[in-house]
Amino acid sequence: MISHQIAEQMSRGSLIRKMFEEGNRLKQQYGADQVFDFSLGNPDLEPPNEVQQALKDLVNNPEPGLHAYMSNAGLLSVRETVARHHSNLSGLAVEASDICMTVGAAGALNVMLKALLDPGDEVIVLAPFFFEYLSYTNNHGGQTVVVKNNPQTLLPDLDAIERAITPRTKALIINSPNNPSGVIYPRETLLALDVLLRSREQVIYVLSDEPYADLVYDGNTMPSTLACIQNAVICTSWSKQLSLPGERIGSIVISPRCEDRELLSQSATYCNRILGYVNAPALFQRVIERAIDAVVAIDQYEKRRDMLFTVLGDAGWTVEKPAGGLYLFPRSPIDDDTAFANACARHRILLVPGSAFWFPGYVRLCFAVSEQTIRNSAKAFQAVAREFSLS
Repeated sequence: MISHQIAEQMSRGSLIRKMFEEGNRLKQQYGADQVFDFSLGNPDLEPPNEVQQALKDLVNNPEPGLHAYMSNAGLLSVRETVARHHSNLSGLAVEASDICMTVGAAGALNVMLKALLDPGDEVIVLAPFFFEYLSYTNNHGGQTVVVKNNPQTLLPDLDAIERAITPRTKALIINSPNNPSGVIYPRETLLALDVLLRSREQVIYVLSDEPYADLVYDGNTMPSTLACIQNAVICTSWSKQLSLPGERIGSIVISPRCEDRELLSQSATYCNRILGYVNAPALFQRVIERAIDAVVAIDQYEKRRDMLFTVLGDAGWTVEKPAGGLYLFPRSPIDDDTAFANACARHRILLVPGSAFWFPGYVRLCFAVSEQTIRNSAKAFQAVAREFSLS
C-alpha cells in the first residue's frame, strides 16, 4: 500500500492528468488533427541555433571530463556566466558563489525549500499558481498557506498577504510571468511586496519561479526580482527560453543582498546533493554557458497568442491578452469550471480548469501549439459558445 499522503497528492493533480488521458482517447477515436489540445504547457518550438551549435561543438570536440562529476553547485565557469547574466539584469554584484545549477526549476524550488524549512514552517503561495508548489512544500515538512490574488487584476493582494503572515512564515513563492494567467508582476508591486516583508520581525525569503521570464510580448519587460526584493532567490530553468524542458537544466540565483547569503549558498549546494540530484546535467550546463543569451522565436509564440485570442474573442469568450508566458486564462461561463472543461472536451477542445491552479471560474489554454491547430479549432470554440450562449 502506498503512502496515504502520496495517494492524496496524486488525486489533487488528477485534473491535468485527466485531460491528458482524455486527449489520447479522443485522438485515437477522431484523429489527431480533429482534436484541439491546449492542455499541456510543453514548448513546441525547436531550440535556437545557438543551442544546436553548442551541442554539435561539444559532441564533436569533447573535452576530457566532459561527462564527469563536478562541484555539487555546478561547473565554476558556468556559474560565473550565469552570475554575470544576472548581474547585468539586476545591477547587483552577483557572484558565482550565489549560483547553484539545478535539475530544472522544480529541482531549484525543492532544493531551497529543503534548505529553508523546519517541520511546520509556512510557505505562502499566490493563487493562481502551479499546483505542484503544494507538493514541493509538503516534501520538506512545510505547510502551504494559499493567498488569492486580486480577482480583477490577478496581481498580488498585499493586504491579504500581510494577514497571512505568521511567526512560522519562512518563504513566499511568486511566479511571473504567471502560470496560468500570463500576468507580469510590475516593478511597483515587487517593491511594495519587499517593503511589506521587510517590515516583519523574521526574515521571509521570496522564491521567484521564473521559467517564463524571457517570454514577454508587446514590448513588455520583466522587472528584475533581485533589484526589487532584498531577500529574493530566483529558481528558474531554461525549459521555456531555450525549449529544453526534457533536459532538466535550471539554476538557483541567491541575491547578494540576502540575509545569510553565504549560508544560503552552502545549504543549497548541500541540499542539491542529499536530495539525490548530485549535480545538474553536465552536458547541458556547458550548453547554457555557450547559449545563455539565446531565446526561442518569441515572435512565433506572440503570433499564436494573438491567433488564439482572436479565435476566443470572435466566439464570445471573456479573456484578457496575457503579457507573457504560454497561456490564455479565460473566464468560465459557468461557476463549475471543471464541468465547463468537460463540456469543451465533448467538442474535442482540451483545456485545464482553473481549479487545478486554485483559481476556480477560469480555464487555462496553452498556445504552444501549431497555427493549424488554432485555425482548425475555431468552429469547435464557436460550438461551445453556442452551447453556453456566449456569442
